Amino acid sequence: MPHPSHEKQKQRNAFFDNAKYLAIVLVAVAHAWEPVMDGSRATRALYMVVYTFHMPAFVIISGYFSRSFAGRPEQMRRLVSGVLVPYAVFEAAYSLLRRWAGGEPEHPLSLTDPFYLTWFLAALFVWRPTVPLWRALRHPLPVAVAVAAAASCAPGVGADLDLQRVLQFLPFFVLGLVLREEHVLLLRRPAVRAAAVPVVLGAVAVAYAVAPRLRLGWFFRTSAAQELDAPWWSGPVMTLALGGCALVLTAAFLAWVPERRLWCTALGAGSVCGYLLHGFPLKALEYGGAVEAYPVLASPAGRIALTAAAAAVVTLLCTGPVRRALRCVTEPRLAWAFRPAPPPAVPDPRPAGAGRSPGAAPAPAAVSRR
Repeated sequence: MPHPSHEKQKQRNAFFDNAKYLAIVLVAVAHAWEPVMDGSRATRALYMVVYTFHMPAFVIISGYFSRSFAGRPEQMRRLVSGVLVPYAVFEAAYSLLRRWAGGEPEHPLSLTDPFYLTWFLAALFVWRPTVPLWRALRHPLPVAVAVAAAASCAPGVGADLDLQRVLQFLPFFVLGLVLREEHVLLLRRPAVRAAAVPVVLGAVAVAYAVAPRLRLGWFFRTSAAQELDAPWWSGPVMTLALGGCALVLTAAFLAWVPERRLWCTALGAGSVCGYLLHGFPLKALEYGGAVEAYPVLASPAGRIALTAAAAAVVTLLCTGPVRRALRCVTEPRLAWAFRPAPPPAVPDPRPAGAGRSPGAAPAPAAVSRR
């Protein structure tokens, strides 16, 4: 998730930083399970549960912190420096890795076709400028759900900027926009925290029961229903069903996120680095055929080891030194690219009725006749 401005960092919320760190650990762990979950129904079930809510949680938090976006010049500059530039840099980096290590020398370098992890930055670049529109609507969330449902049964949606995924995840971003602090505080109630435990256990049990039959493509939200060999009407149905499951599991997850500052709180500020970088070691293992060369990785002990390693690596990638080293591409200043911000206007100290009408321009200074 892109960093907030330096002014906002001084007033960081420990709860949300903890949530971002824990969510990015789940992202990395789930990605580490992908090459080793075949043949393990339990791992596949856990993968399905995590994939149900980990990215929706990230998108909701992104929407929550985008509520003040109004398209002001400084906000547009941060959109370019904190979203567009990292997207271009890491899209090129992952594409080159696939060319050199993945055995696909013809893999294109394209800024319109997000590869692997970079889709989230492309989505933010599409979502954030639309914030004023969603804030102006009377009922933005139902509209966003309708857009997602329509996309889920429209195989003609183009692949540019991973638009299918952008549209299907849109309701979670809009939900973040309409959330208020009191809604978040509701999750801190003891009753909600107590209910979160059986909810998660029940979700794991249901996932275990349906794991052999349910296609994982539904969780990725990259395809329309017809492209998953399902009838068109199953797209809107699954949009509502998976969306409801995502909300319940996200609420259960956030209910147990600590509110106080912990050893991991500062790591939440570096979640963008953990997100963008953890894919490189995972792709290196994939391109190098590590699982085929070392079948022990697909054993129960190997899966546990991969889980621990993924959590440790992404934690390291969220640390301050890594964040500072990558600031040139994740938070570049780009002073050379933008005009200097105009100085703030100095208000006229005189009251509106003192010699001028409200809204009138200040009178010119009197010219001395001496």
